[in-house]
Amino acid sequence: MKRALPILVVLLVLLAAIAVANPLFLEPAGFLAFLKRAAPLVILAAGQYFVIVCGEFDLSVGSLVTAEVVIAARLIDGDDAATWPVIALLIVAGLLVGLVNGVVTTKLRVPSFIVTLGMLLILSGAVFLWTGGAPRGALSEGFRAFGRGGLGPVPWSVLILLAMGAAAIWLMRADFGKTLMATGDNERAAALSGVRVDRAKIFAFMLSGLAAAVAAILLGGFAGVSAQVGQGLEFSAITAVVLGGVVLGGGRGSVLAAMAGAFTLEALFTLLNLYGISGALEFTVQGVIIIAAVAAGAIRLPRKFTPRRGDAHAAS
Repeated sequence: MKRALPILVVLLVLLAAIAVANPLFLEPAGFLAFLKRAAPLVILAAGQYFVIVCGEFDLSVGSLVTAEVVIAARLIDGDDAATWPVIALLIVAGLLVGLVNGVVTTKLRVPSFIVTLGMLLILSGAVFLWTGGAPRGALSEGFRAFGRGGLGPVPWSVLILLAMGAAAIWLMRADFGKTLMATGDNERAAALSGVRVDRAKIFAFMLSGLAAAVAAILLGGFAGVSAQVGQGLEFSAITAVVLGGVVLGGGRGSVLAAMAGAFTLEALFTLLNLYGISGALEFTVQGVIIIAAVAAGAIRLPRKFTPRRGDAHAAS
């Protein structure tokens, strides 16, 4: 909780600024609408956190979201009876993409940046080839209910967010979380101490793929079918994680802070929109946040000086 305190303070300040600009935000309906919009990004940030904290990256989540929404629309094509089988298929597909990313990264020793960038291009190309740039089919009302409906006044997306968030916090407090932290902090030392590093990383990538699948289900219900529905989400998720104080390179950071970072990013974009500032600046803001966060991390956690062999002889 202590690690999440700074970003929570920033979040509260932004929420207060939104409330000043739009008093209706303080009403339950207004605040729940904000949580509903933020839910997909918060879930993606939780999934991205697992990968980053063990020292890797996942750039494929945005294209995976797009691919899953497009696939769902094509397979369901307005048929409510196909909703649950397709949802199950989307979950399996997300886990499978994460598995491939993890196996290629750990077993073939290809840097995760390259692996997931390649997966991003593969999925983007496959979607364009399949749709020709214009998605076909339609999502059923049952599918769209996850993004638009709810249990009474509470949207399903908020309830799913609460469940996913609680599961992420529990995982990081369990032995798995300690394994991920140890792997990101010093992979070689973790392996020598008996940690199954490859298995931990593969599982982290699978969790990221699962998060992308859930986000796709919510975004499909909320925004409908589009070939650009997941565009840029991978960068938004990474921005949210580093905004929450998680160190790129792994070993330090809190999943609660990463999710708070996603809420903060969404609150910042909401505030910019309320003041009529162009949405085109969102990528600029994300770029500044990433650079500033990495620079701040480098200042707080300077790399240890390792003397060269010649220096050691000179010193002796």
